[in-house]
Amino acid sequence: MDVTTATEQIRPVVEAVRDHGAQAVIDATVRLDGVTLDALRVPVAELAAAAEALDPAVRAALGVSIERARAVHSAQRRVDVTTDVVPGGTVTQRWRPVVRVGLYVPGGRAVYPSSVVMNVVPAQVAGVASIAVTSPPQRDTGRPHPNILAACALLGVDEVYAVGGAQAIAMLAYGVPAGDRQAGEGWRALAGAGSASVAGVEPVDLITGPGNIWVTAAKRLVNGVVGIDAEAGPTEIAVLADDSADPRHVAADLISQAEHDPLAASVLVTTSAELLDAVEDELAPRVAATKHSERVTQALTGRQSAAVLVDDIDAALRVADAYAAEHLEIQTREPRAVAERVRNAGAIFVGPWSPVSLGDYCAGSNHVLPTAGCARHSSGLSVQTFLRGVQLIEYGEAALRDVAVHVVALANAEDLPAHGEAVTARFEAGA
Repeated sequence: MDVTTATEQIRPVVEAVRDHGAQAVIDATVRLDGVTLDALRVPVAELAAAAEALDPAVRAALGVSIERARAVHSAQRRVDVTTDVVPGGTVTQRWRPVVRVGLYVPGGRAVYPSSVVMNVVPAQVAGVASIAVTSPPQRDTGRPHPNILAACALLGVDEVYAVGGAQAIAMLAYGVPAGDRQAGEGWRALAGAGSASVAGVEPVDLITGPGNIWVTAAKRLVNGVVGIDAEAGPTEIAVLADDSADPRHVAADLISQAEHDPLAASVLVTTSAELLDAVEDELAPRVAATKHSERVTQALTGRQSAAVLVDDIDAALRVADAYAAEHLEIQTREPRAVAERVRNAGAIFVGPWSPVSLGDYCAGSNHVLPTAGCARHSSGLSVQTFLRGVQLIEYGEAALRDVAVHVVALANAEDLPAHGEAVTARFEAGA
């Protein structure tokens, strides 16, 4: 992915939304998505209707996904910690949620109600007070996919926008002013006949969620104006396997991630030439039989996908750590012991009964994970993503007096004498 080039290409869209608000969102949606919006925000009644019409099997599955995600993410809550540095001197680390977040849910080539769960649950558990979800409008309805709307309703989120792509990221970052009589006809149309005023969109403090290259580029542009979780690229799976692995499992798992996108990466790292050959034999009929065969074939034959034959598990781990896959499966003898040696991965799936697909939906873990090697330095989405650490420093007179000489010494060493004087002034006669 050439995000740098995409950033420059999408910059005019982001700047137009910043400068011209809703009219620019409408124009970009017509031009890029082929949809003329009759509203930015989805009416609450439509969210409830989508939940009511949801397939019972999908409703039940989303219920399990939500329940398990809440259990796992609730265990991630941080607690405030106070350290007694000296008598009369304490530092408290407090954790406070971001006030308002914007959560992006993809809806182009495929729709992901599961991504609603993965974004919303940790934000809610963290205590975020204001949550806005945005997802691309479908051409036939001008609304996000009904399964996405239903997932929002099941989670109690009622602020949902039918906007996708770079314009959605810009809308969340900069906000949209409430109805402006100077706005264009498209903006007035959103308010309804005879009205020149509609509700705006409040800017957020943090944007999370995966998207295509244009979403990623827009997140790069607004990073600093707001916080972002990460720059998400195409999905990745690496399977680290020895001769004990079942080639049917390995082939099925490689295909499962390849069906996301022609740019998806599927990598097998193995100590066994026999397993490699067996997996290749399994792939051919499975790829031919799968629904998205063309897309899968493109992904598996692209330069981003490969089979890597190594001498031993130590070498396999070196490859896995260098690659730092979004999803890493361990299908070896004693898989837990091997997994505990991994340093770099977004999420690690241990053993033959923990496929990536489980994590995508119902393991309880989060499927919004670092890609493109970012697992070397970044984590997946969690409750921590939505929290800020704030320190409270509280010293009494005696505690400050005791350390004053050291503050002054360091201030003078940095040629910042006024820093030291801010301490000594408190102990001057008459102070």
